[in-house]
Amino acid sequence: MTSATTMTTALEAVHRERLMRLAREVSFEAGARLFEEGRRADRFWIVRSGTVALDLHVPGRRPAVIETLGHGELVGWAWHFPPYIWHLGAEATSPVRAYEFDAGSVRGMGAEDPAFGRAIAVWVGRVVAQRLHASRVRLLDLYAPYGSGGPV
Repeated sequence: MTSATTMTTALEAVHRERLMRLAREVSFEAGARLFEEGRRADRFWIVRSGTVALDLHVPGRRPAVIETLGHGELVGWAWHFPPYIWHLGAEATSPVRAYEFDAGSVRGMGAEDPAFGRAIAVWVGRVVAQRLHASRVRLLDLYAPYGSGGPV
């Protein structure tokens, strides 16, 4: 996937290399929950292969899938902003291989190196903006009387 929010396009090589020093390879089976709404956000992932669905708890209904993420995309952004609590849930929709990062270590590295910290903050900010837009569109499609349909 080519997107302004994937790690390879959002971060300069020097910052990608620095971040990847903290990476740990992990895998998830299809159906595994990576995180749940309201729980502590102490790590994040970059998808290597497979897909992860971001979902929102809807009382009395199945969780609403907001967006599906794939190769190179950041899974989780709440680790970057206090109080470090997940705002959505995430589930592997296929077998997933990913790089996992300890959030505290990445925040610490950003505090030590302001250029790195700024690069990470800008990347995460772009992801947040894109995810908020996707959430709005998806929720309008699900619950608005006429869907997201565009301007009237």
